[in-house]
Amino acid sequence: MDLALTFTAFGVLFLAGLAADQLGRLTRLPRVTMLLILGLLAGEAGFDLIPDAVAEWFEALSIIALTMVAFLLGGSLSRNNLARHGRAILALSLSIVLITLAMVSLGLMAAGVPPGLALILGAIATATAPAAVADVIRQSGIRSEFVDTLEGVVAIDDVWGLIVFSFALVFAGQSDGWTGVLSTATAELGGSLLLGAAIGLPAAFLTGRLSPGEPQQAEAIGIVFLCAGLSLWLHASFLIVGITAGAIVANLARHHDRAFHEIENIQWPFMILFFLLAGASLELGSLATLGWIGVLYMALRIGSRLIGGLVGARLGQIDGPAARWFGPALLPQAGVAVGMALVAGEVFPDWAQTIMALTIASTVLFELIGPPATMAAIRRAGTGRLGRSAAEGPTRARPEP
Repeated sequence: MDLALTFTAFGVLFLAGLAADQLGRLTRLPRVTMLLILGLLAGEAGFDLIPDAVAEWFEALSIIALTMVAFLLGGSLSRNNLARHGRAILALSLSIVLITLAMVSLGLMAAGVPPGLALILGAIATATAPAAVADVIRQSGIRSEFVDTLEGVVAIDDVWGLIVFSFALVFAGQSDGWTGVLSTATAELGGSLLLGAAIGLPAAFLTGRLSPGEPQQAEAIGIVFLCAGLSLWLHASFLIVGITAGAIVANLARHHDRAFHEIENIQWPFMILFFLLAGASLELGSLATLGWIGVLYMALRIGSRLIGGLVGARLGQIDGPAARWFGPALLPQAGVAVGMALVAGEVFPDWAQTIMALTIASTVLFELIGPPATMAAIRRAGTGRLGRSAAEGPTRARPEP
């Protein structure tokens, strides 16, 4: 009976996701937002329609979906894209992360929040939601230099965020001091890069050698599951592993680009379940527990993204109207932030309740308002060149999935 109920529920969720996708097309809202709202209505915060047996799949589905997203984002770090937009990607990602950390931390300190807690919350605020941004880009159907640069920023800004978070734990009073935290952070980052390379290097040379057809799709699925499974087994970051493997395949597999197309072709069913179950897991009640500190935290994060995007665009030599739209495009926030909050709560149990309440509440808000902001930014930025940072030549074309 449980198995029958599970299969039936998955069938309903797939069809509901299709309906949400079509509704998003009619209303011009991102389908991510429609799926999250639908999941919210079906989850415990709504009508509680999703069986427990289905909700238990959320962790596994989220890992697979996010690994797919990471692999595709890694593909945006190709030699060609970095040659054209490398300065802009580096300047934007570092500016947004560092300015977010500084503005949120200092703003909360000025409001009376303990410095250690404010620093941790500032570090958590640097995290974005790569899956939401990537899906909005895909749904928009727009290919431009703004989109190419945005994909590169999303691919690496959470890496900077994780590094900043590790330092924040130290400065906030982590008992093991520099050695414990930095060794752990270095081991996770270095191990993830090595694992991504260990998967990406043979994948770049061995995939695409078979005849076209289903074996290509099996290869793509195999790479994703290897990245996810080995990351969990070796306690590495599956996001960094996926990005690394994707970047290596994009730069070394000169004989094909089928791995990316095949993952794009199979990604959407996983994303439907991921966003629906993510919406079902949102806790609207957390918003009611926030006071003015929570409102200030969210306002500071929004402001820091806008300012960070402008500063990064200036440092990256980006001219024109596109320069002011990188900040709004990077508002979504989700799982990486929650993961940081869980780690911080374990290290600082006295602050755990505050950290989790703020993080979950901000995740609810930014998962709902972030994708529409990203869609608006992509459309407003236009399809033109980015100005001085763009190399001569036409915009790189990429086949639509």
